[in-house]
Amino acid sequence: MTDSSPTPSAVNAVPAKQQQLIQTAFALFYRDSIHGVGINQILQEAGIAKKTLYHHFASKDELVLAVLAYRDEVFFNWLEQRIRNASSTEDTVQHWFSALDDWFHNRVAELQEFRGCFFMHSAAEFTDPAHPVHQHCAQHKTRLVSMLSKHLGQWLDSRKAKKLADDLCLLKEGAIVCAQVQGNKKAARQAALIAQGLLITAH
Repeated sequence: MTDSSPTPSAVNAVPAKQQQLIQTAFALFYRDSIHGVGINQILQEAGIAKKTLYHHFASKDELVLAVLAYRDEVFFNWLEQRIRNASSTEDTVQHWFSALDDWFHNRVAELQEFRGCFFMHSAAEFTDPAHPVHQHCAQHKTRLVSMLSKHLGQWLDSRKAKKLADDLCLLKEGAIVCAQVQGNKKAARQAALIAQGLLITAH
């Protein structure tokens, strides 16, 4: 799948009113679900006129896609920054799950209060794999694997780096579900311990 997410400069270049709509919509969608939030509620929360909304977005689906692109960039940049300075495969694993642990415990202001994975929630609301919203959610997951695989490629060959990245992302997804659905805020630390076993066969 093609990565259609905007670059950081593209996000920063979004007009102020448009960005305000996107950020307000994200907060509401993340809290109450996409289908559970109407356009009028977004406009009221953002303090923006309907005419302004439709100047930027032809439909609610277009707004949803913009919100996904926004969250994708914020989440990707945060997680990439957290592993950027890792000095080994083992160090990367610790940084990866330490970042998740901070998120689960609401220590990451830019991600807002932890309510699980916005992309999992959105894909569950748009279940058709051909729908642009579902596809964007899948692209987000693929993008994270690629980022982690590239980082691990500093110490592993490409095949092993991709395999370990896939496994670590699988553990990440499970930890997110356990933290949200079961309230197990120690899930990231548990996943980190499981990941130690993967490192034995990674090299």
